[in-house]
Amino acid sequence: MPKLKTRKSVSKKVKITGSGKLKTRATGQNHYNSRDTGKASRAKRQDNDVYPAVTKNIKASLPYSF
Repeated sequence: MPKLKTRKSVSKKVKITGSGKLKTRATGQNHYNSRDTGKASRAKRQDNDVYPAVTKNIKASLPYSF
């Protein structure tokens, strides 16, 4: 059976923690950030967890990462 291909777009957007959880960066960081409240600006610096329903599809896109 041939090797499976990794979806490179997904691998660039998702990081895998040591325990196997998936993390992504917060959205909305490019521009118009000066109008955000301080709370919103700080929240954008944190990594977000991926929803469990989406995790299954992402893991299928990254066959050799787990």
